[in-house]
Amino acid sequence: MMQRAVWRTSRRALEIGRRPLVMGILNVTPDSFSDGGRFVAPGQQLTNSQTLELAVDAALKMQADGADLIDIGGESTRPYSDSVDAEIEIERVVPVIERLADRLAIPISVDTSKATVANAAIQAGAEIVNDVSGLEGDPEMPAVVVESLAGVCVMHMQGNPQTMQDDPSYGDVVEEIERYLLARRQACLDLGIEPERICLDPGIGFGKTHDHNLTLLRATSRFASLGSPILIGHSRKGFIRKVLDRNERCSKDDYNPMAGTLAVSMAVAAAGAHVIRVHDVAETVQALDLFEASGGLEVSFNDRTI
Repeated sequence: MMQRAVWRTSRRALEIGRRPLVMGILNVTPDSFSDGGRFVAPGQQLTNSQTLELAVDAALKMQADGADLIDIGGESTRPYSDSVDAEIEIERVVPVIERLADRLAIPISVDTSKATVANAAIQAGAEIVNDVSGLEGDPEMPAVVVESLAGVCVMHMQGNPQTMQDDPSYGDVVEEIERYLLARRQACLDLGIEPERICLDPGIGFGKTHDHNLTLLRATSRFASLGSPILIGHSRKGFIRKVLDRNERCSKDDYNPMAGTLAVSMAVAAAGAHVIRVHDVAETVQALDLFEASGGLEVSFNDRTI
């Protein structure tokens, strides 16, 4: 177990307390499933001056709305998305990070599985590497994390974004992913990454069926007891639509991905999740305020310190 309830970045320690930290999502991509094209138009490789300022303003608003950290990504990892060259990814994320590094009072995370991108982002001011490949996609990534003293989020994914939803299968999805996360944490420790710098993510939506996702969410308290901060990244994902489609009261025109996301956010907060990664920061923070005020976090509070 960790000595203190913190997630340490290269510059600070994020305290794990009564309620989960809120990680705001800023995708500087043309094709992310929810907000793709907002800051980089389809067919556009670089962030131009206009969209760059929009991205910066969006990050500043997330901070004002109560985000505890912001995760910036330059490559979509939605199912069947096309990979991009590291140079393009750098050209998308680094200008945004450079402009935000001195203006944000909260840490910046870079969402990448490429070592050169992570290194460039860290040089620009990022403090955390959020790697969907669990530090296995690029053999140079562990060295970048070790040498920079960055915080790291290690995620589980079955396959890769191009193949992960072809036919995801498990014997026991919770047990298998728990074993994977524990093994990856040990690998990080063996590489010299300090335990307080490691966050774990079961990878909702990454090589899982809708039912797998729901099973993993119901096991949040089990993952939260592993001794490292646990991140849940469920925001606006397809299983939410799948569940609501089963409800005859929810027509196609009535579907609101934010409503479903908020419901899951509160459920995993009550179950002890330490970090929740969301698109809708203001609504999530407000919902957590009311959830906490009404006693929704009382049940798991004694188990939340890791």
